[in-house]
Amino acid sequence: MKELVEYIAKAIVDNPEEVSVTEVEGEVASVIALKVAKSDLGKVIGKQGRTAKAMRTILSVASTKAQKRAILEIVE
Repeated sequence: MKELVEYIAKAIVDNPEEVSVTEVEGEVASVIALKVAKSDLGKVIGKQGRTAKAMRTILSVASTKAQKRAILEIVE
């Protein structure tokens, strides 16, 4: 899941070298924290949160297929 989020984020932002993704696995769910450059934060969130919502949807589908729950957090 971590690699999927990292791949999508690096494709969207202007500074792909500043993308960092950390994953904290729990018993029920994994929390994936995405951190990007401050100038790229708007691109990752998108208009009215559409890009972030789409990334969460893709992550949800992939995690369901793996029979695990994943939560995406975008960190400033």
